[in-house]
Amino acid sequence: MNINLNVFQTLAAAIIVYYVGVVLKRHISFFDKYCIPSPLIGGFVFAVINCILYVSGMWKYTQDKMVGTLFMNMFFASLGYTASLKTGKGIFKTGSTLVIKMGLLVTVLVVLQDVLGVILSKAFGLNPLLGIATGSIPLVGGHGTAGAFGPVLEKVGLDNATTIALASATFGLVSGGMLGGPVGNHLIRKYKLVSDATLEGVKLGNKDEEENKEENLPPGITIDENRFMNAFAHLLLAMGFGTIITAICARVNIVIPNYVGSLFMAALLRNVIDFSGVCKAYQQESSVLGSLALNIFLSLVLMGMRLWQLTYLAVPLMVILLSQTVLMALFAMYLTFPVMGKNYEAAVMAAGNCGFGLGATPNALANMKAITERFGPAPVAFVIIPLVGALLVDIVNTGFIIFFINILK
Repeated sequence: MNINLNVFQTLAAAIIVYYVGVVLKRHISFFDKYCIPSPLIGGFVFAVINCILYVSGMWKYTQDKMVGTLFMNMFFASLGYTASLKTGKGIFKTGSTLVIKMGLLVTVLVVLQDVLGVILSKAFGLNPLLGIATGSIPLVGGHGTAGAFGPVLEKVGLDNATTIALASATFGLVSGGMLGGPVGNHLIRKYKLVSDATLEGVKLGNKDEEENKEENLPPGITIDENRFMNAFAHLLLAMGFGTIITAICARVNIVIPNYVGSLFMAALLRNVIDFSGVCKAYQQESSVLGSLALNIFLSLVLMGMRLWQLTYLAVPLMVILLSQTVLMALFAMYLTFPVMGKNYEAAVMAAGNCGFGLGATPNALANMKAITERFGPAPVAFVIIPLVGALLVDIVNTGFIIFFINILK
């Protein structure tokens, strides 16, 4: 039986999957204790069921892909909308140093993943290129990099490299989403960390009340139809014009993900609004829209995963991938956390590092969102991780992939 969902059916299925995750998280203390995001819980349950039904020959499931791209871009647009130079000067002053530090950490992580993969491949008597196919290509790089470099590895002598790399990327996506929450939770509890932004909550609350008075809103109410519509319009404009940035970069042979265009354009729009005063900025409303978009997008990503691809991985490959997961956990706790400041923001960034170090930037943001929902905001982390995860990671990783392929072929 073939199940082929259109855009509306895909959205409905994603909502159902999300609330399955919400219910499971509410009733199973493990998920709540270790800050596992609800869309990952529900999505993984669906992925397991989908795998069982596919392998048994009972159905073949496909879903609309464009709707996921829409919500991904909306989420990143909401992130860019927070990048106000006028109201967040302190964050950007601190962030410039932290971006450099995180960039150096990513460089070290890429090298360690590839070296570990090569060493274990040789230990099993396998082609050392297998270590690259289960190292930074699928883990830091994700499915896009795996699909791009798989054929390259096949040309230089690694059979089925594309299948191996894509399956490894799937493993990394799952493990990265599941690892970040527990790592962040452990660090916060062990060092008794508290969000600085939480401590400033009274000041922020007073500011919101003043805005409400200006908008003639009842006390305690911060969202109405007009404000929500304006925020929605700002994000949609950023998403639309963001595609122009992507197209211009493509014409000069600079490849960037579509969501980066949305992020940059939203940041530009926000600062034009702040400094020109042409209209109001609606930070709270855009954050709500971004949070909704992330939940739906993650549900869709997990629903579309093909777990049966992991059955093609032999025991040596599973050993390598599990070792990579352990490496990532140790790296986040004993390198990322202390280097980034050994504070609450650093713990949140360590959780995010697990996300994009094994899976993808949306994984990182989901990990951080789960942590901040429980322990309080981390505004600096939500500036640093998207910048590094969306831009620097691919640049650094590509350079080292080419280097390792050339010395191992």
